[in-house]
Amino acid sequence: MPTINVDKYRLFEELGEQFTPDTFQQLCFEFGIELDKDTEEDETRPKDQAPELAIEIPANRYDMLCFEGIAMYLNIFRGKQTTPNFKLLDIPEDKMQKITVSPETEKVRPYVAGAILRNLKFTPERYESFIGLQDKLHQNLARQRTLVSIGTHDLDTIQGPFTYEALAPKDINFVPLNQTKKMNGQELMEFYEADKHLGRYLHIIRDKPVYPVIFDANKTVCSLPPIINSDHSKITLDTKNVFIEITATDQTKLDIVCNIMVAMFSKYCDEPFTIEPVKIVSEHNGTTRITPSLHTRVMDVEVDYLNQCCGLQESPESLCKLLGKMAYTAVPDKEDAKLIKVSVPPTRADVLHACDVMEDVAIAYGYNNLPRTSPNQASTIGKPLMINKVSDIVRNECAMAGWIEVMPLILCSHEENFEWLNRFDDGQTAVKLANPKSVEYQVVRTSLLPGLLKTLRENKSVRLPLKITEVADIALKDETKERKARNERHFAAAFYGKTSGFEVVHGLLDRILSMLRVSFVTHEEDLHGKSIDYKVAENPSEEKGNGYFIKEIDEPTFFQGRAAAIYLRLGGETRRIGEFGVLHPTVLEKFDLRYPVSVLEVNLEVFL
Repeated sequence: MPTINVDKYRLFEELGEQFTPDTFQQLCFEFGIELDKDTEEDETRPKDQAPELAIEIPANRYDMLCFEGIAMYLNIFRGKQTTPNFKLLDIPEDKMQKITVSPETEKVRPYVAGAILRNLKFTPERYESFIGLQDKLHQNLARQRTLVSIGTHDLDTIQGPFTYEALAPKDINFVPLNQTKKMNGQELMEFYEADKHLGRYLHIIRDKPVYPVIFDANKTVCSLPPIINSDHSKITLDTKNVFIEITATDQTKLDIVCNIMVAMFSKYCDEPFTIEPVKIVSEHNGTTRITPSLHTRVMDVEVDYLNQCCGLQESPESLCKLLGKMAYTAVPDKEDAKLIKVSVPPTRADVLHACDVMEDVAIAYGYNNLPRTSPNQASTIGKPLMINKVSDIVRNECAMAGWIEVMPLILCSHEENFEWLNRFDDGQTAVKLANPKSVEYQVVRTSLLPGLLKTLRENKSVRLPLKITEVADIALKDETKERKARNERHFAAAFYGKTSGFEVVHGLLDRILSMLRVSFVTHEEDLHGKSIDYKVAENPSEEKGNGYFIKEIDEPTFFQGRAAAIYLRLGGETRRIGEFGVLHPTVLEKFDLRYPVSVLEVNLEVFL
């Protein structure tokens, strides 16, 4: 969760009360935030620095990533303040400031929004909070500026209407923020390459054929999003009118960020919570829109749903009052007594469903105040899923036999899953990631062996022999499923030593299947005492008698003559459930293993 540092005395002044450490921590707990640190008694705090409170904010509450948001919502929660009525100034469209969007921006960063805060009164603390909110939004919701970037400008230093264009890097020339030398786009990329702060954002547009740029009416560069603003229009403590432009690759995130930025700091305008809108005109299709929207969504929420989930018996009026503590505006539905109409503030983009409203009702009522009751349904006895029960049996037996359980990652590279095991990818087996983070995570494993072998590779310094096992899921494509894939629980083991350990792995197989109540069927006699010779039978499924047996196989994964397939016959049906053997030297070489390795892998789903 993000942590916000706020001036302790300033926050208490805004809240209108001097809290003790315990009472403020209790307030944070009740509201659903957490006091992480109070520097009041911190000996390492500089004497000239005011005490700070480090407050952890839930990851979904982007509207509380600044001092203003924390103070406002805590005051509303305590009944000291009503929910602000955010509104746009009533200005004719032909009188509004305008941003015209060039079609070329679609190649790099297609969306833009704007807003103006008039007659803003900055203080050093407000200015720092204003910049801090931008940084927090860039880090969280904006995904390091890849989705959204915010530019703020002193409107009195530039002149509208504005244009949002995309030009070749060499055609963009301006003085970057806090610099004195004019640079073009290419020079700017080279200049900030080693910059610890801005260098990490250059990759977003560096390789694009064109760079996005905001111009004013005089073709003065305002910003090069998402990298840096122009020094010409930088805001200062003396700035009165702030022009905010926000560019994005995601329309939804764009609107959320725009609403939060203007809502939090419009309280410092001459007319609090009033924002001047900006008209966005697209040259590509001729569409226009007004930003910010500040749209208040209205949800119909069932009274019974809120009461039942929270264990309450509150009236619609009482529930509306509780929601008021969480910055909602709620009223009972005039036509249906079982519903309440909940108006969601434009800053609460995290409210998507009635369950989100229900959670806020529980917070407003107080989790510690919710009635404690026993379920009125019939008592039931929980039990594990059968596949988990089988898995636990296997794990316990392996542990008692001296094998160590490991937990490798379920993702692996395509080579590790196929080529390194000398296996062919038919394109119909493995679930592949469309956009893998790296070559190490390209597919969902179809076998447990890559994970075991990589574990052995990373533990070669451990005294031999190494005996490791894993009981976990693999994933396979399956067109019959709605999700087009299915999980399959497997058990695998690997023996790594100066001898192959084939007999050790074979012994583990016999022990595990014996504990699963599956008998071994020899070639001399089946479970019913009838003579059978598997070497003669062409089709094992035609033979009778329940149990398991093994047959030699010749597969490139294993050393020739040192591998066997495991067959299980139940109810006259025989199927291959796994294999074991000594790995081929080429497999060992790919996984950088010097000594022989014997492995075993069995599908546990067949034992259900």
